[in-house]
Formats: sequence, C-alpha cells, structure tokens
Amino acid sequence: MAGDNRRFRCVRNVGFVCEHCGARVAPVANGSCRNHCPECLWSKHIDDVPGDRASRCGGMMECVAVEQDARRGWMLVHRCTRCGALRRNRAALDDPRQPDRIQALVRVTRKGCREIHDS
Repeated sequence: MAGDNRRFRCVRNVGFVCEHCGARVAPVANGSCRNHCPECLWSKHIDDVPGDRASRCGGMMECVAVEQDARRGWMLVHRCTRCGALRRNRAALDDPRQPDRIQALVRVTRKGCREIHDS
C-alpha cells in the first residue's frame, strides 16, 4: 500500500539514558532498535507507528503486562502515562550486550496477577 507508514522501521539504533531509572542503555546488538530500558522496562512515547519517531506526546510509558506471542516471542505491553496509548514491543531477552532483566519481567507479571486477584 503506497504511503502506508505502518511498515516504517527504526534505522537509528542508538543508546540512551532511561528517563525513569537513569540507567545507561546500550543499542541492541541484533540490528533492531531498542525502545525500552532493560533495567526497569519503561519506555518513552516517541512513535506513532514503530520506528517513525513522530509522536508529539513524549510521555513516559510504563510496562503494564508481559505477553507471549507465538511468532514474535515475549512482548512487553506499555501504557503511556500521559495519553493512555498502549503499545506492544518485543522483549530483548537475547541481546548479548544488555538483555532485559528477567527480574523486571517477573515483577510486571506479579503486579498483573495481583491486580487480577484484587478485582
């Protein structure tokens, strides 16, 4: 489809400092683009579609769930604290340089379980 930006992907794989926890985050080594902190799993709402860097929101995005996708593997679900947008992003568990912390993923799943049981 001409003009369909949904296929746009990030071409700049750069490191950053997490605005939530302050961790220094290295670019992923597998050629993809990291969009969340591997320490706390928070992200920043900078994309309208993956990799376009076109969002004007700029809000911080909390990882609120972890899901298993049959084709893409473990997925992080982020919710923007400013506008409420939800985004799914692939976890970087296999990054040889700086993989996502398993403990952070477990913390998110435990939080989700508590919310389900408290409802």
